[in-house]
Amino acid sequence: MAPPVAPPPVAFAPLGPPGKPRSVGLVILVSIVTCGIWTLVWSFQNGEELKNHNRTGLGGVAYLFITLLIGLVTMFLMPGEIETMYQRAGKQSPVSAVTGLWFLLPIAGPIVWYVKVQKALNAHWQSLGAPPATGL
Repeated sequence: MAPPVAPPPVAFAPLGPPGKPRSVGLVILVSIVTCGIWTLVWSFQNGEELKNHNRTGLGGVAYLFITLLIGLVTMFLMPGEIETMYQRAGKQSPVSAVTGLWFLLPIAGPIVWYVKVQKALNAHWQSLGAPPATGL
């Protein structure tokens, strides 16, 4: 009798292009100046870049609608997708879905959340050869 054959390793689809690093301070400043409207654009852009890079995920349109309708959910979903991206790259993620809890803390919480999430994205994109953050 032949020995059992091991299942083939799980293969991930090849990764797409890295996203665009963004200035953390500028993202926060423009979000405040536009009374939160920029956060919709930011969610769309980052959701689309995550999907294009990972070849999986919600994508920009889904993030836009989720942010519009039930924005708090975005605060848990996006760090979760970033964590998965880091894990696929064999790295320890600086954020996870639990990072969304920061958003529940009034005033300072959302700022901490945006800093953590944008820095995690920037670090990953730059590790793949993207230029340093210069703007939005």
